[in-house]
Amino acid sequence: MKNILVIAPHADDEILGVGGTISKYIQKSFKVIVLIMTNASIKNKKKFPIKLMQKIRKESQVANKSLGVNKLLFYDFPALNLDSSYIAEIADAISENILKYKPHKIFIPNINDIHTDHIVVHEACLVACRPNNNFKIREVLSYETLSETEWGKIQFNPNRFEILTQNHIQKKIKAFQKYKSQVKKNFHPRSINGIKNLAKFRGSNISVKFAEAFQTIRIIN
Repeated sequence: MKNILVIAPHADDEILGVGGTISKYIQKSFKVIVLIMTNASIKNKKKFPIKLMQKIRKESQVANKSLGVNKLLFYDFPALNLDSSYIAEIADAISENILKYKPHKIFIPNINDIHTDHIVVHEACLVACRPNNNFKIREVLSYETLSETEWGKIQFNPNRFEILTQNHIQKKIKAFQKYKSQVKKNFHPRSINGIKNLAKFRGSNISVKFAEAFQTIRIIN
């Protein structure tokens, strides 16, 4: 069985960026492991109370279960407070999972996202994914996250697309709806229509109905 590793800075990024692709590969009998790297209440309990983070993590468990994710792991790096001093620690945590699960593909946040946490996690992933050990990940891909990637300074220019069916998109939307605290109203990018519209737009990029788009960091054949 081939494994896929998805790295999310925050709970819900994994569904927004890779939800349809996760559904597609689980359907193909791949094993999917999701890592949620941060906990916002660690250094900001006033804005993000512990009970709120517990609620979001429960939503995350339900959302990922609905997609069929095989393993969901939470880490407690301080959201909104990530900086260069945490990169090595984050990279070590990711490396442990790479060595344990030996993923065929790894999906990571985009370097040009507007959120600093995404940038730090991206850089930590690059450290963890260096092809300098006995196991080398075949594909390293970065994903786009609604309301983070398109609001950055540099446009997301994908060069890898996953063709999705309507069923894949429906499963993605159903999973995101489990994040009741995170779903936005129209016409926010993180609304249900926002997810549908992006899937249609990326599909139109390659003349199909639905797709998710990625940037290739490395492919080893």
